[in-house]
Amino acid sequence: MEYYFDSWFSLVRQLQPGAMIFSDAGPDTRWIGDEAGRAGSTCWSLFNRSDASIGGTDPLYSQLGDPVGHDWVPAECDVSIRPGWFWHASEAPKSATTLLDIYYRSVGRNCLLLLNVPPNSSGLISDEDIQTLQEFAKLRSSIFSDNLAKNAALTASSTRGGTRGSHFGPRNILEEGIFTYWAPEEDQFDWVLCIDLRESTSFNVLQVQEPIHMGQRIIEFHVDIQNQGEWQQLVNGTTIGYKRLLQFPKVESRYVRFVVDKARADPLVAFIGIYVDAHSRPESVPSASLVSRVVQLIRNKTSELLAQGREMLSPS
Repeated sequence: MEYYFDSWFSLVRQLQPGAMIFSDAGPDTRWIGDEAGRAGSTCWSLFNRSDASIGGTDPLYSQLGDPVGHDWVPAECDVSIRPGWFWHASEAPKSATTLLDIYYRSVGRNCLLLLNVPPNSSGLISDEDIQTLQEFAKLRSSIFSDNLAKNAALTASSTRGGTRGSHFGPRNILEEGIFTYWAPEEDQFDWVLCIDLRESTSFNVLQVQEPIHMGQRIIEFHVDIQNQGEWQQLVNGTTIGYKRLLQFPKVESRYVRFVVDKARADPLVAFIGIYVDAHSRPESVPSASLVSRVVQLIRNKTSELLAQGREMLSPS
């Protein structure tokens, strides 16, 4: 069967120019590859539409994106609040804590989240679905409404324009949003932000954001905490993008250090938030050893894509 995607897309652009068109190949957003609402731990918004075709895109490529991609095609996770896409009286919605777990693994991994809420046989959203959505909103608010770093003292390895009067100082990372950000001096390779919480603080979630209007730059990073005067690695990761949410078993420390290990260009950090989540199931938080193994696998794949990109760009 032949599909006339180009003609359909052209009609969409004509009638609804602000609409986002979604498929495993874009053109505006791309499918993450499952209907569970969960993305992989590495997710580039960069992509090559020329290397993808609807129904024929490599699932791993669609999931990871491409660190040397030429197009901006963010990933989208789609999932239903119910077991299937349609309402059935015999089925119940997912719990609010399950939706919170999905949120961490979609929005918290640089993805859009498309949450399907089907109407019931009366054409209305069922009361139990509404209740779950309200509980989900309350859970998110209870976690992310109080940034424990809001009054922190901040230092950086360097600041573009110097420490006096710069528009790119480290305090920008405490302002919510992506249009103010910390920028290091150009052509440096020591990229560190130190956060002094002013008192010993317990937390188990860290949020990081990049100013994506300046591109997605960070390839690898890690977070340290200071314990008895010694820095210890708390968690590491790969991509950040618009938003990265990192979960880990609860720790207590006054000092937190965010370190960029590898970047496509000078790294920029728009926001860092530190929070306590008292609701997530302990089993939903991955172990440090599992995270390390996954990061190594992703590091190998990212290196492979970067090598391919350099080979394509090198003169023949």
